[in-house]
Amino acid sequence: MTALVRACHPGPTAAVTTLTALLAVATGHGLRSGALVTAAVGAGQLTIGWSNDLIDAGRDRAVGREDKPVARGEVSPAAVRRALAVAGTLCVVLSLACGLLSAAVHLVLGVASGWAYNLGLKRTVWSPVPYAVAFGALPAVVTLALPDPVWPPVWMVAVGALLGVGAHFLNALPDFDDDAQTGVRGLPHRLGAAVVRWLAPAVLTAASAVTVFGPAALPSAWVWAGLGLCLALAVVAMAGRGRVPFAAAVGIAAVDVASLVLRA
Repeated sequence: MTALVRACHPGPTAAVTTLTALLAVATGHGLRSGALVTAAVGAGQLTIGWSNDLIDAGRDRAVGREDKPVARGEVSPAAVRRALAVAGTLCVVLSLACGLLSAAVHLVLGVASGWAYNLGLKRTVWSPVPYAVAFGALPAVVTLALPDPVWPPVWMVAVGALLGVGAHFLNALPDFDDDAQTGVRGLPHRLGAAVVRWLAPAVLTAASAVTVFGPAALPSAWVWAGLGLCLALAVVAMAGRGRVPFAAAVGIAAVDVASLVLRA
C-alpha cells in the first residue's frame, strides 16, 4: 500500500489538492461544496500521478530512478491500473456533482492536460502548455462549482497559469540528466539549467505580483508581507538544488492563495 501511495506522486498531488481547498475558502465555498470540489481535483491528481508512473516505468527503470515504485517493482502495474480506474471513476463522478461547467473545465482542461503531458508533450517545446492550461483552469473549476456558478476574474486565471509554468520549470530541474538519457527534451531542457534557475523564480514572482495588484481592493499589510515571503522563496528556488526549488514553488503558490483568503 505504501508503494502504491508513493506511485501517485504524493507531494504534487497533496499540494494541488490543498491549494484547491484554500481556493475554495477564498472564493466563498461552504463546507459541502468546498469538500466536493477539493475531492474531485484530488481524484484527478491521483490519475495524473499514477498514469505518469505507469507510462514512464520503462525509462525510469533504464536510468535507475530510486523514487519510482513501479519501475523498481515495488508495486505491480496491474495494481496501479486498478487504483487508476477507481480514481478515474471517482474523478468523473465527483466532477459532475460539482456541476456540468465545473466538470467540463476540470476534465477537459485540467485532467486531460495532465494526461497530455504524460503521454508526450513533456518531450516537446510545448511542455509548459499543459501546466499553464491546467493551473490556469483551476480557479474556474472552483468558482464554477459554487452554488451560484461564476467565472473567475482574468487576473486569477493568470496567477494560476504563471504558477503552473514556474512549477514545471523547477520540477524539471532535478531530472535533467535522467531525461537527457531517455530523450525527454521539454522547453526547460532546451533552455538549459542556468536559464531555468532564474527564469522560473521570475515567473513565480510575476504570479505573486499579479495576486497583489490584480484585485480591485487595496492590499493589506498581510498581503504585502506575503509578497515579501514570496520574494524570499523565489531566492530559495533560485539557489536551491534537488527538490528544494519545487518545494519553494509550492510554498509561493500556498502564500498566493493564502493572500486571496485574507482578501476574501
